[in-house]
Amino acid sequence: MDLGISGKKAIVCAASKGLGKGCATALAKEGVQVTICARNEQLLATTAQEIEQISGNKVLYVVADITTETGRDSLLQACPDPDILVNNAGGPPPGDFHDWRQKEWFDALNANMFSAIEMIRRTIDTMTNRGFGRILNITSSTVKAPIAELGLSNGARCGLTGFIAGLARQHVKQNVTVNNLLPGFFDTDRGRAIVAKQAQERNIDIKLYQQQFLANLCAGRMGTIEEFGATCAFLCSHYAGYISGQNILIDGGLYPGTF
Repeated sequence: MDLGISGKKAIVCAASKGLGKGCATALAKEGVQVTICARNEQLLATTAQEIEQISGNKVLYVVADITTETGRDSLLQACPDPDILVNNAGGPPPGDFHDWRQKEWFDALNANMFSAIEMIRRTIDTMTNRGFGRILNITSSTVKAPIAELGLSNGARCGLTGFIAGLARQHVKQNVTVNNLLPGFFDTDRGRAIVAKQAQERNIDIKLYQQQFLANLCAGRMGTIEEFGATCAFLCSHYAGYISGQNILIDGGLYPGTF
């Protein structure tokens, strides 16, 4: 299926590994001119090369921390007029809310709420003027089903979700959509770290706990970054212009609610 976005330009944030890498790879395979960023230059360069080999398309990379003004400046200098923006940033560490003070909360809000809003602010007007734009924010299934030890993430990502709900309806007439992708447990460093943390808190051997954990998932496994990337690519496609303001769960059926 031709998604109709070959030749479009995309920024994918925090894409040296994990879900961001999955999105960047899927878009590049569709012929999109992808620019990725992350903080680790060696890993970023390796990822760019891997995606080029898979897709046959050149991938531009920028060493940048998307949670800083300097990082955002560098990224937008490299790709100043994207058609597609995939916002992503590493989640805050798990823990106990009794231990979190203003710094921990402000860091979480900056990384998982403000940085995405600022990237949208700096790119959405040109998308509107051009008559095409796709903005996706990688958040978390915890905005619908909170996990207590991920309270920093729960709070910050819910804040972004609320903001997007107000923004997303404003630009659909100009073929600019804004949606959120809500991943459940995926086979990434982040996903594995959360499971390891839970095993540690329960004083259970990590391998044994992993087996029990996966057995209790509806799908019996974690998701893959390829599955996540394919969903991202479709929502960025020519065919997704009638989908905006939505929170798309990708969790293998784990969320138990009707709505």
